[in-house]
Amino acid sequence: MAENTFLQGTWFLLFGVLLVGYAILDGFDLGVGMQHLYTARTDRERRTLLNAIGPVWDGNEVWLITAGGALFAAFPRVYATVFSGFYLALMLVLAALILRAVSLEFRSKEPGRGWRTTWDAAFSIGSILPAILFGVAIGNVMRGVPLTADAEYAGDFLGLLSPFAIAVGLLSASMFLMQGGAWLQLKTEGVIRDRARRVAVVGWVATLVMWVVVTAWSRVEAPGLWDAYGSILAWVAPAAFVVLAVAFPLLLRVHREGWAFLASSGIVAALVGTLGIALYPVLLPARGSGESLTANNTASSDLTLTVMLIIAVIGMPLVLTYTTWVYRTFRGKVVLDEEHGY
Repeated sequence: MAENTFLQGTWFLLFGVLLVGYAILDGFDLGVGMQHLYTARTDRERRTLLNAIGPVWDGNEVWLITAGGALFAAFPRVYATVFSGFYLALMLVLAALILRAVSLEFRSKEPGRGWRTTWDAAFSIGSILPAILFGVAIGNVMRGVPLTADAEYAGDFLGLLSPFAIAVGLLSASMFLMQGGAWLQLKTEGVIRDRARRVAVVGWVATLVMWVVVTAWSRVEAPGLWDAYGSILAWVAPAAFVVLAVAFPLLLRVHREGWAFLASSGIVAALVGTLGIALYPVLLPARGSGESLTANNTASSDLTLTVMLIIAVIGMPLVLTYTTWVYRTFRGKVVLDEEHGY
């Protein structure tokens, strides 16, 4: 087990950064899918939405895989507990993500209206479920889960579906809906962009409402999270959330689409950061008499964390450079033409 608290804290932070990257990037993918049946009404419009995320969606999901790998290597006991205790929930998420990926690949294989409508519906369902279930998982982390003395999950699947966890799931879905609408401002024009702007505003309002509900409710369901906010520095992330939440609709109104997307992404990062500050150094709080799993009591050896950190220092700049290149290459509005079809 690691003894170097710097390494433990660094990997707690890096794991959080990977989650932020996933929430921002795959968040807009999921948000586009959630509004797919409303924002796009015709076959051509729906193809436009799919093309808006087509070049990047699978790369965005790599952030989730990397976060899982980092958790496995840096905090193996947490990985074992989460993936065994949340097994059924995680399988539902995996099934939804597979359904979503298959829909993207199969939708245009046949021209029939029934065929395409079926896959369009599957794409939306495969986007809505993960958006909610990811939030439900976070809600359970916030309120804590029942753990045995051996750090094994002592509950069941239905126990994960508490009203508070579902409320956090709705907050997550609202946030992704806003993010998806903001992305479509960058990638579409005309009536699609107008509808997406309305969806982005609805997502923004729902995010604010659910944020207030979850924040107030956490005083009862997860009072331990408030301990960290005795320091004024801890309020940086919540303050950033408020500023960006005010700026987002104003930027949409003046058609500053790029800045609006950055504001939406900042809202996502601020929410994740607010939770990370509240939890540190706990990764999985125990509800009841069990021992919480923290960065201190679950970390791998110092050697493992050091080698991983060296790899991360070398690899992360390469990943960020490649990601930036991909997004720059495919920047601009989506245009459908006869050559590429739809």
